[in-house]
Amino acid sequence: MTNVAPQSELEQRRALTARVVACVAIASLVAVSKVARAQSGSPFDGTSPARASYSASDKDARSGMDRAERTVDGIETYHVQGNVYMLIGAGANVAVQVGADGVLVVDTGNAAKRAAVLAAIRRLSTGPIRWIVNTSADPDHTGGNETISQAGQTVNGNPAAIIAHENTLARMTEANRPITELPLNTFFEPARDFYFNGEAVFLYHPANAHTDGDVFVYFRGSDVLVSGDLFTTTQYPVIRADQGGGVDGVVAGLNQMLDIAVPKYLQEGGTYVIPGHGRVCDEAELLDYRDMVVIVRDRIRNLESQGKTLEQVRATKPALDYDGRYDDPRGSWTSAMFVEAIYRDASKTTSGKQRAATK
Repeated sequence: MTNVAPQSELEQRRALTARVVACVAIASLVAVSKVARAQSGSPFDGTSPARASYSASDKDARSGMDRAERTVDGIETYHVQGNVYMLIGAGANVAVQVGADGVLVVDTGNAAKRAAVLAAIRRLSTGPIRWIVNTSADPDHTGGNETISQAGQTVNGNPAAIIAHENTLARMTEANRPITELPLNTFFEPARDFYFNGEAVFLYHPANAHTDGDVFVYFRGSDVLVSGDLFTTTQYPVIRADQGGGVDGVVAGLNQMLDIAVPKYLQEGGTYVIPGHGRVCDEAELLDYRDMVVIVRDRIRNLESQGKTLEQVRATKPALDYDGRYDDPRGSWTSAMFVEAIYRDASKTTSGKQRAATK
């Protein structure tokens, strides 16, 4: 048996101190590891990353602001995220980006609400309104152009510049709109971009969608898409064949937005989308809408390729499973009108030889 010399009192104290220090270090490493996992938001650890920004409803709840307090002259102001706000109640939704450089406005609502829209913008910022972007020529998107433009100014002292695709300018000119309402800053390429209020702003033109002059806007820093009438939550997509619109263009535009949008944890949040009409959405709702358009389109095209007449196609109710959500029988754009627009579009693209082969 080996004899072990007893430790001195000093040695015992040193050993005890070393053990305590080791335990504290291990506990600290465990705590740091847990925090790191919580911030990572990995789908494998069951945690959600901490929120860097907040939706309007979160901010309003924290400040105690209710919907009535956010509403002035019938225009409700809603903070989406980052630099971007949405104004509701002016016909089409209006998006407003604010920052140190001034104000950028996407669509201006209808003419009846133009003064109220301007007042709502001024509640958000007293900075100069520098830019206005029109997503289409529709009067409920462009009715406030003159008022908002005249209230702002470019760096050269002119009224705020109105930007749109060149086809939108052509449509508004054909409608004899006043020159002060026209988007005289136009582009014809598939996309344009510039930098404003600390973030990149992208303008995309999906060809022949709702019309032939559609634009949707992406605020990259704020991670917000503004779709115009390419996407709505209140009705089926309006396809203006008389203005160059088509269902394939709608699908292509929705796919392009889906390529940009990135969902957050468990598909909730992330990139937010301001629709032409309706509530703020995320990628999952945009995806559902795209799928709906594709499914209804393909049903109608299949029937049309079999030689079915429009009346026969309508009798099959190809959009029935979506009518409860998107149809408004007393509205300006009904399920029957949506079906007819797709049918006539299919009739133009399907040749007689293809129909005969299908038969």
